[in-house]
Amino acid sequence: MNTTEYQDLARRLPAPAERDLPPDRHRHHKELLLRTIDGDRPRPRRRLVRPAFALPAAAAVVAGALAVTLLPGAHDRSPGTRVPLAESGTPREAVVLLDRIAAVAMKTDTEPVRDDQYVYVRSLATTTEHIKPVKAGGLKEREDWVPQDPHATHEAGVFREDGEFVPVTSADKDPAGIGRPTYKWLAALPTDPGALHERIRKETRPVRGQDFDQTVFDTFGTLLSRGVMPSRTEAALYKAAAKIPGVVEMPDAVDADGRHGVAIAREDRRLGERTEWIFDKESLKFLGERTYLTKTGERGEAGTLVWANAILDRAVVDRPRQVP
Repeated sequence: MNTTEYQDLARRLPAPAERDLPPDRHRHHKELLLRTIDGDRPRPRRRLVRPAFALPAAAAVVAGALAVTLLPGAHDRSPGTRVPLAESGTPREAVVLLDRIAAVAMKTDTEPVRDDQYVYVRSLATTTEHIKPVKAGGLKEREDWVPQDPHATHEAGVFREDGEFVPVTSADKDPAGIGRPTYKWLAALPTDPGALHERIRKETRPVRGQDFDQTVFDTFGTLLSRGVMPSRTEAALYKAAAKIPGVVEMPDAVDADGRHGVAIAREDRRLGERTEWIFDKESLKFLGERTYLTKTGERGEAGTLVWANAILDRAVVDRPRQVP
């Protein structure tokens, strides 16, 4: 595809919604989709502007991939660029671990979130500097203030990166749902694991080039890592995640902040990469995620880190720019 065709595709695609992907997942899907379009061509660098809450939408991801690039971070912490390849556990071990995590979630008291409040998320994530071969760059820290009901607050949200506050202006047009998972929407989900798995699978949009079960796994990961929800809903989501084909347990993993934990993982054999949800080994608190290559190819050697993130803080606040 030449430059003119590439620009024409960008013009014809709809503009990406402000809530299509959290920033770290957007980076990963950008790399994935550009690889399927034209992995060898150099691409212009522009600043990534994405709020934290959202899930994959194929057209929006493609459009974002055409318009977005990443700035290398200047953070001192680093998850490294190589992941020691280890044998995974079994699906049965994943079920046992997810049951344990669900039991902890059920014991956690979560206050309902009002429509006029904001979910605050402080996160750390790697950037991806190159498409081929894959190269995880520096780390960036980011804060997001996501409103539950932009109509009620007349504020569509704001995020802060590199010390700069950036308002989000289009979220008030997005209804609550899998693309904007508010507390109220999450609380209304079925708590039967089987019904919940089918609901999330039905509402997840495919991502070009990715195994659909992997896209579903990513959707669950975003809901669980960044959403604020009733304890019963959270427990049901963990149990429902155990029904995704290919989910296994990993005895050790490291998030973007360098914290070690146990992981729930799934490998996309089509892409040759594995994504892990990382939990503290003692408290089973969600720490972060990482994705790395599991086979050597044109994208790099097996064990190469594709991306990683860490959830540093998650809370509910009464106004944007308020730090808990």
